[in-house]
Amino acid sequence: MKELCIDGIRLKPKYSFGLPFNPFLKERAKALRKARNFSEVIFRKHVHKGKFYNIDFHRQKIIGNYIVDFYIESLSIVIEIDGNSHNGKEEYDWYRDEFFESCGLTKFRVSDMMILYDLQTVLNELKAFIIKNYSY
Repeated sequence: MKELCIDGIRLKPKYSFGLPFNPFLKERAKALRKARNFSEVIFRKHVHKGKFYNIDFHRQKIIGNYIVDFYIESLSIVIEIDGNSHNGKEEYDWYRDEFFESCGLTKFRVSDMMILYDLQTVLNELKAFIIKNYSY
């Protein structure tokens, strides 16, 4: 297992083993990866293949009966990029967030507009979030 660091700050890994998985969502997750939501594409471009402090990000990860936008397995972080599809679904998102918390996962939410218009701030906020919650 590689050591996780951000700017020389060591991070405590936090793996959540045995996460529930609904196999019936595999095709849906595959379709979402191909759909290429623009804000997700931009975010992924800046984090995939270890570009963000050598941390691995998984895209369209199935957890239980949900598919999350991005997942950092080594830190058990769910990253959700909220766009128009989340409007009017506050209660659904609340139950979803409660489920993730019950699985021991931490969530990081960001609006798709922030990704589109101020990506550097989003990346800085994600960095600060990780350091705050996972540094030794």
